[in-house]
Amino acid sequence: MIKSISLLTRRPEFSHEQFVKYWLEVHAPLALGVPGIRRYVQSHITAERSRPDIPTTDVAIDGIAELWFDDVAAMERSNATPEAKALHADGALFIGRIKSFVVEEKEIIPV
Repeated sequence: MIKSISLLTRRPEFSHEQFVKYWLEVHAPLALGVPGIRRYVQSHITAERSRPDIPTTDVAIDGIAELWFDDVAAMERSNATPEAKALHADGALFIGRIKSFVVEEKEIIPV
C-alpha cells in the first residue's frame, strides 16, 4: 500500500473557512467516485504548533490530503480515469498551491 500526501493552500479569494467548507462539502464527494482509491482523509488545519528548539518554515497550508492506493501502478491507473480528472479540475477551483508526495508508511506505534 502506498499513500499520496498533498499539502494544500487555498486560492487567495477563499478564506480558510470557505476553503475547508468547499473541500469537504463539494470536493470530497467527487473523490468517492474515483476508482482505485482505498482511503481518503482530509486534515483541516485548526492551529499551528511550534517548538522552541526548531525554527518553523515559511509554508502556509490550509489542509493536508491523504489518499491510499494498492501500489504506484494502481495510483497511476486511478489518476488516468475521467473521475480523477474531474476531481483534479475541481481542485483547481479552490486550491491555490499544492505540494504532493508519494510515501510508504513505516508504522511505529500501531493503531
